[in-house]
Amino acid sequence: MRTIEVKILTFNELSEQAKENARNWWRDRGLDYEWWDFIYNDAESIGIKISSFDLYPKEIDGEMILSAAEIAQNIFNQHGELCDTYKTAANFMELWQPVYNDYIDENGANYESSILEEALMELEEEFISSLLQDYLSMLNKEYEYMLSDEQIDEAIIINEYEFYEDGSRA
Repeated sequence: MRTIEVKILTFNELSEQAKENARNWWRDRGLDYEWWDFIYNDAESIGIKISSFDLYPKEIDGEMILSAAEIAQNIFNQHGELCDTYKTAANFMELWQPVYNDYIDENGANYESSILEEALMELEEEFISSLLQDYLSMLNKEYEYMLSDEQIDEAIIINEYEFYEDGSRA
């Protein structure tokens, strides 16, 4: 019979190379949950249903579940002025509102004209496309953060994982 002594270390006790090995272990298994849920929930809270996304290539699909004007108002109410979505909504409303006002003006020459109706639809399509791109950017930034050394170190330390001297999981 032999007795083998094994040294078990916390993340902070590891060498720099062993820490990198531990980070790689986390990267291989750390995102095994639906980390994008809160971004999907945020989109839904303003009136957009994201159906899928792919960071490589950069693609996102979704649809409006409220009118474009309601979505813009929800963004104004829920997102700060520095958010890309806020800027997108402000730009949309600046372009959309005058066209809409002309379209619904019963005394105007363009009242309910098909040309203005098409213009409104085009503006709304561009708006949803721009918002989906804003959300794709959020998803990409979150993904990059989730794989950053800073976040991984924090997650490993909080979860009190232990490692062998080479950084492999104990």
